[in-house]
Order: sequence, then structure tokens, then C-alpha cells
Amino acid sequence: MVKKNTIDRAAFNQNVNLPYDLRLIDFEHAMQDVYDFFADVNTALSGKGLQRLDDMTRPAIMSGLISDMITAVLAKSSRALVENQYFNGHPDLIVRGIYANDSVKAGEQGVEIKSTRKTGGAVDTHGARTQWMCVFVYEVDNETQPVSDRFPMQFTEVYIAQVTVDDFRKNARGELGTRTATLHAEGVKKLREGWVYKIPSYASTRAPEAKARKKR
Repeated sequence: MVKKNTIDRAAFNQNVNLPYDLRLIDFEHAMQDVYDFFADVNTALSGKGLQRLDDMTRPAIMSGLISDMITAVLAKSSRALVENQYFNGHPDLIVRGIYANDSVKAGEQGVEIKSTRKTGGAVDTHGARTQWMCVFVYEVDNETQPVSDRFPMQFTEVYIAQVTVDDFRKNARGELGTRTATLHAEGVKKLREGWVYKIPSYASTRAPEAKARKKR
């Protein structure tokens, strides 16, 4: 039977500073919608004897899918933000009515959405910008055996903060690489101060069980 994850409401930071009239319930709706989607899809895949979406999807594609879903649901739930209609425009969510046709190549009023498996939220971006950045950290269980016992994908951390160009470091680029920028130590510290949601990872909860099995 496919497992379905649920949000831990006690894990939200009631004192976090949220921009643009965002509410904690908006984040709850977005994350739960992602959980519901994965449960529905994995139930259908399992019924056909196929792998879970969590197991067959490459990390980069998984992160892109989750970011797009979070953006779409936050846009529907939010009172002030809508999806940026410009293809690959920045930021992902913009303030309703500020830009013509709610479309802008590079705007300043809104929130950029990122998702990553990197604990702590230090995600790569395509460039250093002054922006509100929101990072969803998630984990996927690809190790538990048998596969039917694997945990469903879950969000372990969510952060949101206003960062500036000076909070980034530029990453070295190889001959064929794409130029990226990542928050430096102080920038990551600023991001983490704006934590929205935190729960223990599967790895930490699995550790005692793994040790117990070894002793047997």
C-alpha cells in the first residue's frame, strides 16, 4: 500500500516574517497538495507494478516539478501573489497587477521559489539578485528495503528571507557549465533565520532502527 504523507502543523514557525500577505496556511496547502499528488500518482503506478515517481525521477527533474507545483498552489492560495506568466521569468510569484499581464522577465516585487534536497537550503541559482527567496527542502527515501516499506517524499525544512546580491557567491564555471550563484555563509544564515517549517529527517529517525537491526 502506498503511504501518504501529511503536514505537521506544530512544526510551523508562528513568528516568521512573511511578505506580501502570505500566511502559514498557504504553505500548508501547497505542501499538502504535493503530498496528495505523489500519493495519487504512486498509487496508480503501484497498481500497474511500476516504480514510484520518487524512485524513477532524477533529482533535478524532481526539484523542478516540486518547485512548479508549489508555485502554482501558492498562487491560488495567496491573497496578493500570482504566477509570473513570463516563461522562465523572475521571480516565480509576482504581486498581482504590478506588471502588465502579470508577466515580467526580471521583476523585483514577488517571491522566487526553489526546492532542493540540500539540508539547510543552500540552493544554486542562475544569478545573484536582491529578492525574496523561498526554499523548500525535501527528502526522498530510495534506500529502505523492501521498496513497499519506503517512506513517501517529505518536506523537512522551509525557509523564506529577503536576500541581496551581496549575500551570494559566484560559483566557478567549467567550459560547458552554466554560471550559477549560491548564498554564502552569511547569506545562508540570513535565509535560515526565516525558517517557516522544520521536522526531523527520515535519516535521523531511521538511524536507531538501523543500529537495532545490526545488533540482532
